[in-house]
Amino acid sequence: MTSTTLFTPAHVWNEKIYSNGWKDASLGTEEVKEKATGAKLGAIGIASAEDIAVAAASAREAQKVWAKLAGPQRGDVLREAARLVLAHADELAEQLVRETGSIRAKAQWEVHVTARELLEAAALGSQPQGILTQTMEAGFQSIARRIPLGVVGVITPWNSPFILGVRAIAPALAMGNAVLLKPDVQSPIIGGVAFARLLEEAGLPQGLFHVLPGAAQTGAALVKEPLINMISFTGSSRVGREVGSIASGQLKRVSLELGGNNPFIVLDDADIEAAASAGAWGSFFHQGQICLTTGRHLVHEKVAEAYVEALVRKAKALVVGNPLDAKVQVGPIINERQAANAERIVTQTVAQGAKLLTGGSRNGLFFEPTVITGVTAGMAAFDEEIFGPVAALTTFRTDEEAIALANATEYGLSAAVVSPDLARAQRVADALHSGVIHINDQTVVHGIYGPIGGLGISGNGFGHGASSNADQFSEWQWITVRSQLPSYPF
Repeated sequence: MTSTTLFTPAHVWNEKIYSNGWKDASLGTEEVKEKATGAKLGAIGIASAEDIAVAAASAREAQKVWAKLAGPQRGDVLREAARLVLAHADELAEQLVRETGSIRAKAQWEVHVTARELLEAAALGSQPQGILTQTMEAGFQSIARRIPLGVVGVITPWNSPFILGVRAIAPALAMGNAVLLKPDVQSPIIGGVAFARLLEEAGLPQGLFHVLPGAAQTGAALVKEPLINMISFTGSSRVGREVGSIASGQLKRVSLELGGNNPFIVLDDADIEAAASAGAWGSFFHQGQICLTTGRHLVHEKVAEAYVEALVRKAKALVVGNPLDAKVQVGPIINERQAANAERIVTQTVAQGAKLLTGGSRNGLFFEPTVITGVTAGMAAFDEEIFGPVAALTTFRTDEEAIALANATEYGLSAAVVSPDLARAQRVADALHSGVIHINDQTVVHGIYGPIGGLGISGNGFGHGASSNADQFSEWQWITVRSQLPSYPF
């Protein structure tokens, strides 16, 4: 542990944006509150289109110098940032608990994964920059090399802001780009201020990284800014459509990781107690407020009764409350609008004929873990992304019916299949319309190395992962070299 802190003295960053140092924002400020108690944690500056234009111009100039720096030297800055994350791990985890409502174990995990993401991104700077390709003739050299995109705009959500920020910021910087970050105004300290403080302390040259918090107006300005070459957006499918439309209209590269309505398929030969434990984790972890959350439990009718009994038992045993209390396993929903929406989905689904077995009510932002059975296609809990601690259960008779139910959605982010028969589970998995599939696990698995991306309205492309980040945040350039000009027929 270090004796210094990242967030004090607060007057350095409070009510500010970070753009060539801390400065006043054009659109005023917004309070940041502790989600469990409503206590004020500080305030953050709100960036305007003018703030973004100024930051983008500065970033473009700084990026030209940064791109010329040797890749291993760029990596050294990120390695130092990783060291600082671990040195400040307790402080960062505490901030995550307060700003996002996550339990402490989740916050601690997020901090350590963030450090690992920085280390893996740092390694990109030491990898080969390209390849010497084959040619159809002698005396002719053909090279394909990676070059930076330029300036990358990163828009992150509130639910896991540290991980979802670093997985774009770190590889973008490692590949020689500058970054403009717009964190969500509900978690801008851990999702924005923390990165500015860490990278500043790690020695990142000024002008390469900017923190520009704000809501829709700020986000739109970031996407429209002509000096930004790429947009990396993580958030809802509704907003993602708008971001993709604006960015593609300007022929910018755009990476979208959006929502999910993820199926957890339990076949009739599964270990029911283990499956129910995985299913409970998939639906109730972080109050179900993760794009990878298990939305739909698809369970074979032969084992449905036993599975439901185990799932209800696990849901009833969970402790709901202030996540600063070590005994708490389910913290608050992020805000009243989201809590009300989850409540609406439960109420509407029950009204449509489903059966509520446990939960279903809330005390302000504290929502009881909820299990609903008899859910069918067309009901709200089957069709919508809930983003609350709700497990909706649907039964099936055959593997083919399970596949059809799993694919009966516009989403396609994550899916899971549980069975000791790996050949059977693989056959089911092969038929699923999903960017991420886990066999004998639940749907909320964050991978540092494998690419995370969605199909359908869950996003585009290959998402983020150490195996694909170099492609995500660079452009291929083809260069040919001859010792002299060849002769041509005219």
